[in-house]
Amino acid sequence: MIKRAIIFFLIVFGGALLVAAAHSTTQDIVPFNGFAPGTIVVKTSERRLYFVIDPDHALRFPVGVGRPGMAWTGVERIDGKYVLPAWTPPPSIWGNRPGPRPVYPGGSPRNPMGAAALTLRGGEYAIHGTNNPASIGKFVSHGCIRMYNEDIRALYSMVSVGTPVVVER
Repeated sequence: MIKRAIIFFLIVFGGALLVAAAHSTTQDIVPFNGFAPGTIVVKTSERRLYFVIDPDHALRFPVGVGRPGMAWTGVERIDGKYVLPAWTPPPSIWGNRPGPRPVYPGGSPRNPMGAAALTLRGGEYAIHGTNNPASIGKFVSHGCIRMYNEDIRALYSMVSVGTPVVVER
């Protein structure tokens, strides 16, 4: 009887650990310098986003970045923060289809913005979650920076409107 109780405990405890691990963020702290604390740095060639936490360290997150010909570089500032943002396909995606472009509400499976979004350039680009976790680590977007939903939630809580964002190759 005690053996069964121990096995049951191990199964339940192990399952709880797996669930907790699946919902943890994928960030890690790494050596990083050259940018002021509080700056977001995206290195598209690495498919990584860094949030600088002190002069010598940053939190590192895996990201999906712009497809060839759609990636951009430059310095911007976060100009909006949104939880479960609605999404309308931009003209570059919608093309010449007849009729108005649809609006997909936040949380819709057809909405690629995921759990939250930090907008740049008046909403032209965003750092956002995703409805397609398999796209993280790849060159997949039309210029936006995609993060796991757990990671965008963590980053969202650490930044504010006005946070500098540097995007490099």
